[in-house]
Amino acid sequence: MRSVGTVLALVVLATLVATFARRWRIPAPSLLVVAGLVVALLPGTPQIEISPEIIGLVVLPPLLYASAEELSWRELRLVWKPVGVLAVGLVLASAAAVGAVASAITPLSWQMALVLGAVLASTDPVAVTALGRRLALPPKVQVLVQAESLFNDATSLVLFRVAAGVTVASAAADWGAAGTEFAVLAGGGTVIGAAVAGVVALIRRRTEDPVLETVIALVTPYAAYVLAEAAHTSGVTSVVVAGVVLGGRGDRLTNARIRLQLHAVYGTVVFLLESVVFSLIGLALPAQVRALSDADRVWPLYALAVAGTLIAVRLLWLVPLSAVVQRKGGITRMNWRVPVVLTWAGTRGVVPLAAALSIPVTTQAGADLAERPLVLVLTTSVVVVTLVVQGFTLASVVRRSGIALEPDHTEREEAGARCSLAGAGMKRLEELSELEAVPDVVVDRLRRGLNARLEDARDRLTDTNGNGNGSGTAPESADLIYRQLRRDLIAVEASELQRLYDDHLISDTTRRRLQRSLDLEDARLADA
Repeated sequence: MRSVGTVLALVVLATLVATFARRWRIPAPSLLVVAGLVVALLPGTPQIEISPEIIGLVVLPPLLYASAEELSWRELRLVWKPVGVLAVGLVLASAAAVGAVASAITPLSWQMALVLGAVLASTDPVAVTALGRRLALPPKVQVLVQAESLFNDATSLVLFRVAAGVTVASAAADWGAAGTEFAVLAGGGTVIGAAVAGVVALIRRRTEDPVLETVIALVTPYAAYVLAEAAHTSGVTSVVVAGVVLGGRGDRLTNARIRLQLHAVYGTVVFLLESVVFSLIGLALPAQVRALSDADRVWPLYALAVAGTLIAVRLLWLVPLSAVVQRKGGITRMNWRVPVVLTWAGTRGVVPLAAALSIPVTTQAGADLAERPLVLVLTTSVVVVTLVVQGFTLASVVRRSGIALEPDHTEREEAGARCSLAGAGMKRLEELSELEAVPDVVVDRLRRGLNARLEDARDRLTDTNGNGNGSGTAPESADLIYRQLRRDLIAVEASELQRLYDDHLISDTTRRRLQRSLDLEDARLADA
């Protein structure tokens, strides 16, 4: 009961924090970590212990899957080469640099320093996706940041297993075996993830039951993760591959109604899991600090040195890589803004914390790993530093860099697409009218609706191109007025529906069905 109460308290805390985060326009993960730290420092707060099994099996799969579904397959194919370089080369470089710095300035042995480097070497897909949702980054940059964080975990996991084997079993590092293990982890995870995606796609094509579709969508990431782990491959890679494959084909697997439901359900699940896990990161740090010995009381300096090393190595790696990519693209003058944004977007989060918590407590000989508490504290504190410092300032860095897409660009793109859609609809309507397959009254009604949408889209294009009226607002089209009036009428109908129910004139079943119909229409009008 205590654990259930703790989870409920975290959900309430996360909901309050997320509400203020949206109002203040600041990233919710960063504010959640700060809130967790504040709550953990309050007198009487129970000590929070995070289980790596809970994070790895319960929390990670749906969050990774949701992040992978957001990836654009078209953009991913354009950046797969730099993603591969970052997912392997940068991870190795970061692990080596952190291991060297930690071995030199901290009491950690070189074996445990290598473990720390392997744990913190990869960026975290959950944190990167959560922080990047509100940033208007160019598509290629956004996909590069997300894809790197999703595909670098196999490299980091292999490094971690090698380093943990050296530390726990006192064995020599077998890099040849490590290369084979990397191929097995990444390749096996890819095959299993693709197979799971194929089976799920076949099932979803043959069902239109919203409840069954929702259950399948929720179970898919867990199935991909568990099957891959049972086959001793990378569960993270399997979930990512399944998410990328199904995310690119989602529009062809379900209808609009089911997609709306899946979006709402998954949005709720992701919000709850992200909120709880980011709050736990802040809550866990004070208890981990209390477990340190007196000799490790300067851990804040160690943590800042490690975080600074990660940022420096990332920047030194991205600058030449960005120069090469830009030169191949025909750009002669180096643009420093992209590598700076990519560097600052490389936050750590849930995955490194789960890896650090899975470090064994004792060696194979039965001796205690006395350095494990310091590794936990340094991992959690570096995660906190990156989420708080980089998270709170990332939007400002993107804005100052000048690479963010302007709101007018997005509006022009959307308005142009609306014109094209309305034009295609008009063309099809004229074809049907010539065939005389549709009554004239229906054709006239559809033509008026399409003309209103086309007029509205052209008004938006005119306004965003700077040729609108002096007030800077587009003139209200008939379509816009229609939507506003229809939504007002829907509100009146909803009130009348409630009156009928209150007066016992209709049943609850009828009320729910009619209310859902009104809600769907209202949502469609609002989205338009």
